[in-house]
Amino acid sequence: MTSKEPMLTTPPLSLYVHLPWCVRKCPYCDFNSHEARGGAPDFDGYVDALLADLDFDLPLAWGRTVHSVFFGGGTPSLFPPAVIDRFLQQASARLRFAPDVEITLETNPGTVEHGPFAGYRAAGVNRLSFGVQTFDDACLQRLGRIHSSADAQRAVQAARDAGFDNFNLDLMYALPQQTLAMALDDIERAITLQPTHISHYQLTLEPNTVFAARVPDGIPDEDSAWDMQEACQARLADAGFAQYEVSAYAREGHQCRHNLNYWQFGDYLGIGAGAHAKLTLGAQQQVLRRWKLKHPAHYLAKAGTADAIGGDETLTAERLPFDFMLNALRLNAGVPMAMFEARTGLPRAAIDGQLAKARQNGWLEAEADRLRPTELGRRFTNDVIGLFLP
Repeated sequence: MTSKEPMLTTPPLSLYVHLPWCVRKCPYCDFNSHEARGGAPDFDGYVDALLADLDFDLPLAWGRTVHSVFFGGGTPSLFPPAVIDRFLQQASARLRFAPDVEITLETNPGTVEHGPFAGYRAAGVNRLSFGVQTFDDACLQRLGRIHSSADAQRAVQAARDAGFDNFNLDLMYALPQQTLAMALDDIERAITLQPTHISHYQLTLEPNTVFAARVPDGIPDEDSAWDMQEACQARLADAGFAQYEVSAYAREGHQCRHNLNYWQFGDYLGIGAGAHAKLTLGAQQQVLRRWKLKHPAHYLAKAGTADAIGGDETLTAERLPFDFMLNALRLNAGVPMAMFEARTGLPRAAIDGQLAKARQNGWLEAEADRLRPTELGRRFTNDVIGLFLP
């Protein structure tokens, strides 16, 4: 490389921890989640596996600071607070946690009895994400959820009573038999619970799910779904929730730092069954993707060894622009062009043709030093990103 060519620089680092079990698999879910059958899983045994997994991957992140931790699933709130506490204590002994590290735990309102919120807070969790999906009990039943709208309200109040003032509510729209009025009612009921963040995303029929095999009656068409999205966006804006990503809205200062790091093509270690990682190897000037074995039993048997790795992939120069844009162009504000160069190691000339096409189509703002989607570009995000496919 000459001195004039961009160099890969090391971005912020996050830690993703996958906890794969849930009470019941939802018919729309394509995540790596598994029903906890035959009694409670061996929580302590799984934490032992997580720590062995982390030890194996540590050489990829020596000396780096972790700015966020995210427990995803599955249903992480199935894990008792004492188990989460043990993991965090052991992980922070291996990795340097930033003093203001954001630690998020996903929780199902139907499992709060398994983990008192005060215990999670004492363990170091400082942000919760509630999988509410909808406040309509009939819709919840059609989605196969194990909680009711009353459960959701009780769970949020219990979290508040435990001292949590930073939490997200997950909501879905374009649900079976849902009307525009029903979608807006979900937004109203969410706002009354005073979250700091709302994720609002469209139900999609993912391959290899029950809903894909047996499509439920009354799925709203594309125009109806768009009407719901626009109306809900407007109501959220009126209530002080700024949209900063395709499906994410936050009060000022409460954007999800963990997810922002993903969208800005930051680095993350991924441990647990099926967890994915993306890491910048500065010395080699490479970006590595790694994922772990998906099935919990297989993962538990191999954790801490090379056999637990489901795959490794070093991103080629041809592939890097697509992977970068897949994340960055989901952000309303976009990212600086300099970030593309720093996090891919490529010159902006590598994407001049695609940028020209995107601007010609009205999908990107005409800014030389920033990659920012237009309102039209945000509506056709997949088409914009598709321009960068190798």
